[in-house]
Amino acid sequence: MHVTKIKIKNLYGIKEYESDGGSRELTGENGTGKSSVIDAIKYALTNKSDRKYIVRNGETEGEILIETDTGLRINRKARTNQADYKSVKQNGREVGSPESFLRDIFSPLQLSPVEFLEKTEKEQNAIILDMINYDWDLNTIREWFGELPAWVSYDQNILSVLNDIQSEKGKYFLDRQDINRYIRNKRAFIEDIASTIPAGYQAEKWENEDLGGLYREIERIRKQNEEIEKARRVVEDQDKKVRSFEAEKEIALAALDRELSAERERLVKETERLQAQLKENQQNIAALGEKKASREEVILQKFRADVAGYEAKVEEYRELAGKETEDFSALQEQAAHTEEMKGHLREYRRMVSLQEEVESLKEESEDLTRKIEKARSLPGEILETATIPIKGLTVKDGIPLINGLPVSNLSDGEKLDLCVDVAVQNQTGLQLVLIDGVEKLSSKMRESLYQKCKEKGLQFIATRTTDDDELTVITL
Repeated sequence: MHVTKIKIKNLYGIKEYESDGGSRELTGENGTGKSSVIDAIKYALTNKSDRKYIVRNGETEGEILIETDTGLRINRKARTNQADYKSVKQNGREVGSPESFLRDIFSPLQLSPVEFLEKTEKEQNAIILDMINYDWDLNTIREWFGELPAWVSYDQNILSVLNDIQSEKGKYFLDRQDINRYIRNKRAFIEDIASTIPAGYQAEKWENEDLGGLYREIERIRKQNEEIEKARRVVEDQDKKVRSFEAEKEIALAALDRELSAERERLVKETERLQAQLKENQQNIAALGEKKASREEVILQKFRADVAGYEAKVEEYRELAGKETEDFSALQEQAAHTEEMKGHLREYRRMVSLQEEVESLKEESEDLTRKIEKARSLPGEILETATIPIKGLTVKDGIPLINGLPVSNLSDGEKLDLCVDVAVQNQTGLQLVLIDGVEKLSSKMRESLYQKCKEKGLQFIATRTTDDDELTVITL
């Protein structure tokens, strides 16, 4: 597609300009309108302008008309008092989605090849990648990754988007690092806990073990053993107790004898002194025998009762005393072991919980790895089906390579050749290159660029700053 007519009126600094669309070099000093021609054509193709004022000073409307040999007619009017006008027709019929249609017939490199040399490596890479034609939208990203990664800018080409998604600075990568660190930390905790728990630890068994029942059985046996020991002491002490009771009896009788002997002595003396009371005293003396017998009986009864009571107690304990005491040391060991095992339950549960967390984190990490690997593998899949307007273009780690070399490794001449190659790749596109500021190139490079455009069948419009005070149009 070649331009057959360009007509500009009252745009930027141009009062009127018309061309049949052949290749031209516009020369003159600054302010003569060279760049205005370039900017007007860019405005017609993109509906964008870097200039604040588009309509020529003093006018209310500016217009540009471009026609091609394929029947395409582009007409734009910028207005100061009403809405701008645009018309894109193909063979006399309005084109649907005109802005999208225009974007498809040229590449950004065609509009500013010299500016391309001055851009940063990142900007140059973005321009190259933007030219890869692959149909995608935000739903495409959601289908690939199940979500729309929030840290990525979606106003860039799909390969840059995928590169940002898999980048080591991206959230997937950083989240995976954090998760893997959490996994390592939790595994260390698990190892620490495991080192305190006996090998083959059966948590369910010790969870259900009745430690209280063990201690109750131990207490029952302990009390029974105490009763047996008490019974044995009672039986063994029978003779001692009887002797004790016998001694109490003898002591009581002896005391009684002493008491009554003293009483007798006193009464005899009193009888001698009180002869008058002899009769009475004799009666008292006679009564002493009965008194002694009565009190002796009381003492004997107490003795018999004490002996009988203790013998009954001995009989009560005799059967128990014959039993053997029961060894509960094994139960005590079992109880101590059970208590120790139950003491591990809390840490065991914590370890199990950590293991479950690790498994969950591993799944998250693996999912992030899948997404990262997906973002890394997709460029290769995209390049297999995408329309690539540049011969020898490949992409590695989000970086475009021309015949295996990054764009930054190309010389200025090779970069300009690249711009020309891009223009001719789209055979049905607009075969036009706009070259603003060729004075920045060496004469040899400029002539080489012009020659290559001619050899490729491209039209071009170039501007070159000179000392001439008027715009000069040179047909090439």
